[in-house]
Amino acid sequence: MIKEKIRKDLTAAMKEKQELKVSTLRMMLAELVNKEKEKGDPITEDTAVKVFFSMVKKREDAAAQFEAVGRKDTADKEREEIVIIKAYMPAQLSDDEIRAEAREVIAQTGVTDMKGLGKVMGILSKKLSGKASGGDMSRIVKEELEKAH
Repeated sequence: MIKEKIRKDLTAAMKEKQELKVSTLRMMLAELVNKEKEKGDPITEDTAVKVFFSMVKKREDAAAQFEAVGRKDTADKEREEIVIIKAYMPAQLSDDEIRAEAREVIAQTGVTDMKGLGKVMGILSKKLSGKASGGDMSRIVKEELEKAH
């Protein structure tokens, strides 16, 4: 289970005095525990991946904001946390792989314009859950639908 792996890695990071890794792993565990309390059930791998996607997105946004106000050191710290979090996520699909899946879903649904974006995204999101970010999927589906007409 993912929580046990994080706990084990947290202990190792503490022994090696890796402060950033320790704090990031603690945040990850806290997020997972909060999600468990919210749901009332033990956390599944899929739910954990969704939590980690959310954490990565928050850090990407924060890094961009810090960079915009000239706080490069803090932005770099956020990016280092992203690397640590992504190590616990399944390998992400490339844009080309997402594009191939998007084309397949578009062909299956017969959608030809932006009005069908929600329909395509609904199917694609379920199909690629945990393997690609919603932002990447949305961007690629929009590009494909714009090409279609």
